[in-house]
Parts: sequence; C-alpha cells; structure tokens
Amino acid sequence: MSGITTGDAPALQVRGLVKRYGDVTAVNGLDLELHRGQVLALLGPNGAGKTTTVEICEGFGVADSGEVRVLGLDPVADNDRLRTRIGVMLQGGGAYPGARAGEMLRLCAAYSANPIDPDWLMRTLGLVDAQRTPYRRLSGGQQQRLALACALVGRPELVFLDEPTAGLDAAARILVWELIDRLRKDGVSVLLTTHLMDEAEQLADDLVIIDRGEIVAHGTPEEVTSRGAENELRFRAPRGLDLTLLESILAEGYVCSEVNPGTYLVAGAVTPQVLAAVTAWCARINVLATDLRVETRSLEDVFLDLTGRELRG
Repeated sequence: MSGITTGDAPALQVRGLVKRYGDVTAVNGLDLELHRGQVLALLGPNGAGKTTTVEICEGFGVADSGEVRVLGLDPVADNDRLRTRIGVMLQGGGAYPGARAGEMLRLCAAYSANPIDPDWLMRTLGLVDAQRTPYRRLSGGQQQRLALACALVGRPELVFLDEPTAGLDAAARILVWELIDRLRKDGVSVLLTTHLMDEAEQLADDLVIIDRGEIVAHGTPEEVTSRGAENELRFRAPRGLDLTLLESILAEGYVCSEVNPGTYLVAGAVTPQVLAAVTAWCARINVLATDLRVETRSLEDVFLDLTGRELRG
C-alpha cells in the first residue's frame, strides 16, 4: 500500500494501524479516512479497539506499525504543531475537580490565538447558571457539556468527540447534535465515537464498525444499513415464536430465524407472495407483527449481525 501523502490531505488518514498489548492485538491493520468538513462515526462493542485507535490519532499513544496522519502531520512527532489545531473531548472531562466551569473554559480559550467566545459557548450549551460551580459539583450532563465546550473553544480544524451526548437529556442531546451539524457546515472535521446508533445515523457522513481490532463494515449510514438486505424481511413480534410452520408455508430455500429477542428475519427473495404468507401466518397464530421492513435494516440490526454483541456488551 502506498504511503500517506501530506499535501491536500484529508483531515485524518490511518493506514495499516497495528497496536498490541502483550499477546493481545487491540488494533489489527486498521484503515480510516476522514475528509475535511465531514463527520466520521467510529463504532464498535467495548474492547473492539476504538479507544486505542482514537488515542493514537490524538497523539496519546504510539502505534506498533502503520501510518497515521492528522491534518497531514504525525500526531506524535508533530504534537506541538497539532495541539492548537485539534480539539479533544475526553470522557470524564479531564478537568480539575475544584475548578469552576467558567474558569476551566476560559483557561482552555487562553491557549488559542483565536478562540470562540466562551460566553457564547456557555449560553449555547446551557451552562450559564453553572459557570461558577466547581467541576466536581456539576451534574453528569453539565460535565459532559463542559467537556464539549473545552474541546471546541479553540476553533479546531478537527475535533475528537467521545460519547458527546452520554448522560444528557433529550433536549440537551438535540442541542449537541445541532452544534455538531454547525461544525460540519463550518468546515470542521469530526471523529465521533458513540454507543447510540440513532446518533451515528443522524450525524455521520461516513461510519466504520470495528470488532476485535478489525473493520467489519464501512460506508455511509445508508450504504451500511442497506447492504445485503435486499433478500431480507424483518418484523417484530412476541419473542420465542415457533417458526417451523412459517418455514413450511414458504418455498424451499427460505430461512426464518429470531435474530434478537422479538426480532424475526425471513431470508430469501422478498416478493408480495412472501409478505402475504408472513402476515397470514401471524394472523393464523393470533400475533400482531409490527415494524415490517424490506430492503432496509436499522444500524443496530447491522451492528448485532456483524459483531454478535450488544454495543455495550
């Protein structure tokens, strides 16, 4: 594979990334590319290698092999040059427990030559009433919003967001989504890790699912959720149904399974006759099928099929 160029490069390029801890390979030949002004969601179950990958991209870890370029620079060798051009949102905020929220944000702003107005960020993220509150006394949601504000206040070209809406209520979550969308429109690149599938589908231009250190799916949310689904009919019904009769009704070659509790899959060419047979079977056993879907799957369906694990499993 050819080396990474540093000219008019994407915001982030990763080629053949490998990281081992003793006998455990956390990341195994990973390739990533994040274009300028786009949002890339990096998804995977716990232990998949997401955190290791992101830490190496941020310059907090060193790869065993492979190439990483952030804004065309080496995140370790060029860390001093990169630090003012990227924003990093850490889980737990990384703040001093006794520091007041407003003081913490203004300190972060002081490191930038052209920061965003801290007062504007405080207002936008609903932190005005908490700006004199010590960090340790902030609610979990307030700590999360402060961490996001600290990552953005320096006007980064690329921002790493780790679970940006964890612990937030619905209104605050939508607010953060709108802010991320505004970042994209302003040309900021975003690498997003999240356990929320709807968040990834809503925000990401591109997404990568990794499992055991390797990529198992990559593409736009629409590409990933539609791939391989043209011969699938999915529906929801009470869990534990006996599918023997349904398979006997359908033509030879169709396979019926309960892929997750209460979620059923009919694999085979989906025709009007097949759809009619499934609904007739449901009526025969006095079951109401809901959420019948053809040629589409939710991102969570794809995730579970590919990894066999719950996102937080």
